[in-house]
Amino acid sequence: MSIDVAYAELGLRPGASEAEVRAAFRRLAARWHPDRNPSPEAVAWMQRINRAYDAIREAAFNDDFAAADADAASGADAASPARTLRRRLRLSIEEAAFGCTKTLRGRLTRSCAACGGYGRDRIDPRCGDCDGSGVIAGTAWFGWLSTKWTCPACKGHGTVARACAACDGSGETASAWRRTLRIPAGVRHADVLVAAGPPDADGRGELELEVEIEIAPHRLFEAGDDGSLRCEMPVDGFAWIANAWIEVPTLAGLQQMRLQRGRRVYRLRGQGLPLHRGATARGDFLVTVIPTFPDTLSKRQQSLLEQLAKSANGADADTPPSLRTWRKEVESWTRSRAARAPHG
Repeated sequence: MSIDVAYAELGLRPGASEAEVRAAFRRLAARWHPDRNPSPEAVAWMQRINRAYDAIREAAFNDDFAAADADAASGADAASPARTLRRRLRLSIEEAAFGCTKTLRGRLTRSCAACGGYGRDRIDPRCGDCDGSGVIAGTAWFGWLSTKWTCPACKGHGTVARACAACDGSGETASAWRRTLRIPAGVRHADVLVAAGPPDADGRGELELEVEIEIAPHRLFEAGDDGSLRCEMPVDGFAWIANAWIEVPTLAGLQQMRLQRGRRVYRLRGQGLPLHRGATARGDFLVTVIPTFPDTLSKRQQSLLEQLAKSANGADADTPPSLRTWRKEVESWTRSRAARAPHG
């Protein structure tokens, strides 16, 4: 609201004095305050009066009311600068991988329209005890001497401050808001999504809603920025030796994977996260297996292992080349050592 419009709302000429502004405000407020005027238009009128009064007050300099300069006047009825609501949204890896819909809720605090943010009636009601005079007159007990004293109800002010009924004296009102947000597949930790928020305090438009994504730690998976997904899992050492099939947890559920002796890291292509936000192509899923063996063996297990160890005596064609070479080197070293030993 421009200054000229504000003066016109109060029925004043531009540049009216502070006293004239206050008098006009009191006169109009006394007429349109909802507590005094049951008309349906009373609230709207009171809001207009408050905005006009605030516009003139904000243009004051050193407590002297002055007309606004040309720049301020040219911005009449311009929308206030956009405000931003910021929220942090925690997602699971699965929600980030496939996308989801989330509902955000909050409460938006606004300046009370009824009292203009003051927390009390802008026009304090006249004190009923002293009829606004601030003093109470009486007659002394012996009847012929009159006396006056400060009104204890208003402490001599003549008016009694009354808390605004609309905001209960806080100067602010809070309204609940809710927005449904579609999270695209492939969002990353610390990504920021921007969406339309709730209406601003003046009701002239929507606030901007900034949502920062936080990916919660997962009990099985670890996400990489490149779209890869990693998992470390213990496997039975004997199953690893036997090249057995195992079940691996993936984003799509359990999947069969065959172990290979001597191999620790396995790559499941296209089983990771989307390569970027909204992408259909996915990164790889890297599985690191940790072979584990029991601390104690049953008699049968011990017997089977001993048989297996005896079968690998180095002569078998299936014995690994490195083991055969090692045993030959040890045998050669033993013979040469015996040949060098002194004979008694």
